[in-house]
Amino acid sequence: MSLHDLLIIILVSLLILILPAYGLAKLFEKAGIPSWKAWVPFYNTWEIIKVAKIKKHWYFWQFIPVAGWFISIWLLVEFVKLFGRFKLLDHAAAALLSVVYFPMIGMDKKVKYLGPEAVKNHKKTTVREWIDAGVFAVVAATLIRVFVFEAYTIPTGSMEKTLLVNDFLFVSKLSYGPRIPNTPLAIPFVHHTLPITNSKSYTEVIHLPYTRWFASPVKRNDVVVFNFPAGDTLTKERDSQDPYYDMLLQAEMEQYSILRSQIPNEAQLRAVAKENAREYVWSNFTVITRPVDKRENYIKRCVAIAGDTIQIIDGYLYVNSQKAYISPTAAAEYVATVANNKLLTEEDLREAGVRLTSEANSAPDFEPTGVNTYKLNLTENELAIVKKMDGVVSVTRKVEEVGDPRIFPRDTANILWSVDNFGPLWIPKKGVTIQLTPKNIACYKRAIRVYENNTWEDRDGKIFINGQETTTYTFKMNYYWMMGDNRHRSQDSRFWGFVPEDHIVGEAWLIWMSWENGVRWNRMFRTIH
Repeated sequence: MSLHDLLIIILVSLLILILPAYGLAKLFEKAGIPSWKAWVPFYNTWEIIKVAKIKKHWYFWQFIPVAGWFISIWLLVEFVKLFGRFKLLDHAAAALLSVVYFPMIGMDKKVKYLGPEAVKNHKKTTVREWIDAGVFAVVAATLIRVFVFEAYTIPTGSMEKTLLVNDFLFVSKLSYGPRIPNTPLAIPFVHHTLPITNSKSYTEVIHLPYTRWFASPVKRNDVVVFNFPAGDTLTKERDSQDPYYDMLLQAEMEQYSILRSQIPNEAQLRAVAKENAREYVWSNFTVITRPVDKRENYIKRCVAIAGDTIQIIDGYLYVNSQKAYISPTAAAEYVATVANNKLLTEEDLREAGVRLTSEANSAPDFEPTGVNTYKLNLTENELAIVKKMDGVVSVTRKVEEVGDPRIFPRDTANILWSVDNFGPLWIPKKGVTIQLTPKNIACYKRAIRVYENNTWEDRDGKIFINGQETTTYTFKMNYYWMMGDNRHRSQDSRFWGFVPEDHIVGEAWLIWMSWENGVRWNRMFRTIH
């Protein structure tokens, strides 16, 4: 646990006891306790323990990291019982809304101090005991999930061989500061869709703006969980497995091919193809939107932070003109050529120490591609092993040279990059002003319009942001560039661009379980780097 994490835990502990202090002071007066004691964190709970005649050892349990939060909350609930508040709603309000509930009952003249005898004489039914226990468990688990850590499972091979399919992780919310949910009214322990009914698990009746407590920036090369930036719009039928913007692009390319012989003007052709593609998707699918905190969770490595300039040359990443860090477990595709009288087999590779993926939902790491040639997905250490194997003539890195219209920023009229030859591109930084030019508009338009909630209009060759003509823009948030360690098998920022700071969920911290036809014991309780 870092010093930053420890400070957050301490600050949350203090907030639990400071926020209700105003109302607590009113209740202290009714109980014959000097009101000023309500304003002193932990001294106030000491007074509660004394007046409620709770065993003294419970006071010290409050100082256990995280678990102590729930002891403090429990003591607040026990305190309101001294005033005859025994209903489930009273206890829920004391636990979750003490900052409002305590002043309300503290200033209510009808609320009288009854003392611990009233608690002793009050009997709860067995059903009520179970309900109280269940509510407390839900509250505790929800607070841990929001403020401390969340469980996550690796679904795809995009981070191979750093993270494997069916690695089960703990994601630290403390590393970058807990993010307050945009949609607080939601079914606990469900992300965005309820099982069986396939309906929304949340409501946007209350929608909170982006807020992060005790914020700390993402560091370069951290392994980060974040909400999928292009997941704001999707179709109910395909969800994020086939993102809405990918569906639009595919339909647009098909329309472009169909109409190319009919519309000679290139600009008009692109405009008609785009409009037809949108009409096709909206006519044949149910288009829906999701708030930031309910978009799919992705996991990648943050290879560049706000203010960095990135470039990929022949598959190698450069950050600020320096060759970027490569994880020892990062993989890339190679083509191996062997001598005529030799065969390369999976058994040979495994015996030599090369890990080959066998999960059904991952692309194979070993595949014959022709006479005496094989496609391999290797780490740098595995590359050195293969080069020394008997019969191997050469091993060359596979590089995508041809520009790909699916690659960010999907503006083929001005920019056409590939997964292995990309950029240079500057990553937006909070407070920095840039000039908007025809060459960079496609790179930054979505960040300005969608992520930072501005209106954008193009009129007569001029740009209007929030109704004002401009040639510059000052960013309101920091952005990050995320890439999978499995570089040729990863849908990442190269395809959908920047990740805004309000999409950051937490840092991948620990593998607590791993499964592949049984437990992978060698991966248990491994920290992630």
